Amino acid sequence: MIKIINLSVGYKEQSILSGINLHFADGTLTALLGPNGAGKSTLLKCICGFLTPWQGSISINARNINSYRRQQLAQQVAIIPQNFQMQFDYEVRELVLMGRFPYLNYLGSYSREDYNIVDEILQQLDLTSLAQRNFSELSGGEQQRVAIARALAQQTPILLLDEAFASLDVNHSIIMMQLLNNINQDLGKTLILVSHNINLAAEFCPQAVILKDGSIVASGKTSNIITEETLSAVYEHPLKVITNPVSGQPNLVYSP
Repeated sequence: MIKIINLSVGYKEQSILSGINLHFADGTLTALLGPNGAGKSTLLKCICGFLTPWQGSISINARNINSYRRQQLAQQVAIIPQNFQMQFDYEVRELVLMGRFPYLNYLGSYSREDYNIVDEILQQLDLTSLAQRNFSELSGGEQQRVAIARALAQQTPILLLDEAFASLDVNHSIIMMQLLNNINQDLGKTLILVSHNINLAAEFCPQAVILKDGSIVASGKTSNIITEETLSAVYEHPLKVITNPVSGQPNLVYSP
C-alpha cells in the first residue's frame, strides 16, 4: 500500500506538486493522466525516492520511504522510464540480470537463484530466443519487453511506468497494456502508469488520477472521472467523450 499525505515538491524554487493526498491499494492498476507539466513524472520520482519532498510524506506498507535504505527501497519499487536506454550495449540476459542488483550478496556477485529468476522471467515474457541478442538490435516493442523484464527481476510489489509506451504504435501499445494487465492480475503487483493515451488507460486501468498544474483534479474509478466536463477543463479544449461500443468504457473523441 502506498499512502501520500500533503505532498509538496519542486525543483529549486519552482513548485511542481502541492498538497497531494493519494492512496494506492495493494494490487491496483492506476493511470496518472493530465497535460504536460502536470507533475505526473515528478510524482513517480517521489514514490521511488529520487526526489525529496518539500513537505508531506510517502509511506509504503505503513513505513515512511525515508526510513528505507536505498537497497531496501529498490526491493519495494521498480520504475520503467519513458526512454529505456543504456550507456553501453548489453545482451538481453545481462540487462535483465541487472534487475537483481538490490539482492547481490556481500561479495557483489549474482547467485544461481538470480540466474534462475531471470531465465524464468525471460520465458514468461517470450524473450528467451532474444537472450543473447544485443539490446540495440531489438525493435521498440522488444526493448520495452526487456525493460519490463528487468523491472520484474527486481521482484518488487510495486511497478511504476513513466510513459513507457509513448513511442510504440497502436498494436504494440495494446500488447504491452495486456502484458501489464496480466502482471497486475496474475502476480498481484501494484502498477502506476503515467500515460497521455486516455483511451488506452480507460480500457485497461480500473483506477485513475487526473493532475493539472501540480494538483489533483479527480481520482477514483476511471469510468467515473473520464468525463467531458473534466477533460475539457484539464486540457483547456472542448472534448467529447463517447462510450466504446465494444468495451463499454469511456473514450475520448477529438474535435478540430
